[in-house]
Amino acid sequence: MLYILEGTDAPNATERRAQARPAHLARVQQLVEAGRVVVGGPIPAVDSNDPSAGEVVGSVIIAEFDSLESARAWWSLDPYVLLHVFQKTSVRPFRQVVP
Repeated sequence: MLYILEGTDAPNATERRAQARPAHLARVQQLVEAGRVVVGGPIPAVDSNDPSAGEVVGSVIIAEFDSLESARAWWSLDPYVLLHVFQKTSVRPFRQVVP
């Protein structure tokens, strides 16, 4: 089943986000290589295709996991979570209708 993994950045998280980004992307790449990611990326604070790091307010991944518990467990070990980039996280089931 698909799940939405979402994190909302904590105030002043720009430096922590930059520090955690390489490890976060490497970890997400493992899901991509396993064919489990539908989409993922940062949530820009501005209407721009290339926001600077300071213009990001969070991140979203929609990916396949065996269960809600396994999605939550995976998200809880993400570098952005471990380094307190996020002030709030959530994991919710998602039902893809299109495409």
